[in-house]
Amino acid sequence: MSLLSVKVARKRILSHFQPVGTETLPLAKCARRVLATDVAAKNDLPSFDNSSMDGFAVFAADLADASPASPRTLNVVADIPAGTNPDVTLAPGQAARIMTGAPMPKGADAVIPVEETDFHDRSPGTPAPKNVSIYKTLKAGDYVRGQGTDVRIGQPMLKSGHKLRPQDLGLLAMLGVADVPVYRRPRVALLSSGDELLPVDAPLQPGKIRDSNTYTLSALLESAEVKVLNLGIAADRRESVESLLEKAAAEQVDLILSSAGVSVGAFDFIKDVVEAQGELTFWRVNMRPGKPLAFGKFKGIPFIGLPGNPVSAFVGFEVFVRPALERISGLELVNRPRVRVRLAESLSSDGRESYLRANVLEENGILCAHLAGHQGSGNLLSIVQANALLIIPAGVKSLATGEDVDAWLL
Repeated sequence: MSLLSVKVARKRILSHFQPVGTETLPLAKCARRVLATDVAAKNDLPSFDNSSMDGFAVFAADLADASPASPRTLNVVADIPAGTNPDVTLAPGQAARIMTGAPMPKGADAVIPVEETDFHDRSPGTPAPKNVSIYKTLKAGDYVRGQGTDVRIGQPMLKSGHKLRPQDLGLLAMLGVADVPVYRRPRVALLSSGDELLPVDAPLQPGKIRDSNTYTLSALLESAEVKVLNLGIAADRRESVESLLEKAAAEQVDLILSSAGVSVGAFDFIKDVVEAQGELTFWRVNMRPGKPLAFGKFKGIPFIGLPGNPVSAFVGFEVFVRPALERISGLELVNRPRVRVRLAESLSSDGRESYLRANVLEENGILCAHLAGHQGSGNLLSIVQANALLIIPAGVKSLATGEDVDAWLL
């Protein structure tokens, strides 16, 4: 079977995924959830003209000749705290003390900050003065937040597919959106495979290794805002694999994800079990690390089988699984941002599209990449030490120091 390019393999995988269903949640529970509908403004922001400063609401024309040497004195006829609805109307020569955020009184067209007046007693509970002297000129609109200057009613705010951030929740609160339609969190069943795997708390035994992929992949799944059903370790026996996959199907998860067991070894049963009760396209992808990759469906549930080597599993997740999770989560799909970096050392590849672990540092205003340890697919320490994956295109077998390449920042 010929090797599929990474681009083609990813496109084929994504073609099998659609967003999951939706639910409506209280606004307070919507952080990091994916919006399932477009949101337009239900009211202007601000919804009324208000003061941006503690000071005095005035007619700007009354202060046309005000200066420190020749202050203008106005009669203070009202005191307007935030949260009130003043019914006063100012006449020329009058002012109203006003707090930040308080509605502007009728007739006033500007606010003079309290610092520009002779009113110096600002302790809590101090009543407004009878008169105030002002030392500065103003123009109409100064220190006034006009109705609708931020947002107009009906204006598009947020689009479906947007992951809600803290500031988005604040905006929705301002707009009175108390209940928010969001995509539900996808559920992913995770299993590892292999008789060689030991639980993390087990003492090492000859020929055995501790299961690391479960912890790495669980954390990656959680970083993608999905619910994880950890099925544990499948032994290298058909009945063990069948039992765990049946459990995933019974739970009606949205994706089954495995590591190891999808190669062509005599004890790799996962692909056979998947094929027996579903369909499987077993690919060898033209990439390094992570050439073995399985994709198919078990009882109608999408299945992705990653390689068992820890770095291969990590890279395979970022290249294939994360985009699939973004799609079923309802996120608007965008290409993962790449940065251009300069190689601080020469490197070689075998001609497959390669994802090499590296440290990218700014040096003299240029992002420079240094390889992080040896690039074997079992060297998990290299991923721990790296902050980027260098993307070397297929067909490129060597690059010299100083050449530029694309990178994903981790």
